[in-house]
Amino acid sequence: MSADEVNATPRVVLIGRPGCHLCDTARDVVQAVAGDLGLEWRELSILDDAALAERYHDQVPVVMVDGELLDYWRVDERRLRKALTGRRWWRRA
Repeated sequence: MSADEVNATPRVVLIGRPGCHLCDTARDVVQAVAGDLGLEWRELSILDDAALAERYHDQVPVVMVDGELLDYWRVDERRLRKALTGRRWWRRA
């Protein structure tokens, strides 16, 4: 992968499907947080990718940050913001 490809990859990817009310809510959260932080993000549909459909069909919406699963079903704005600003977002047990 070239440096241009790495830089072109958005830090946030939302995986969902059309007509999903949870996906609509997740999109609003991702769009707001990414917009506040000046970050690009990408949305993918499980209807357009068989591999995504097989892997995430019962978990959409799914939010990935830097290629790692952050949330599914419901997107926590606070966790997303912390993940994108480098602050620890998980809680100690």
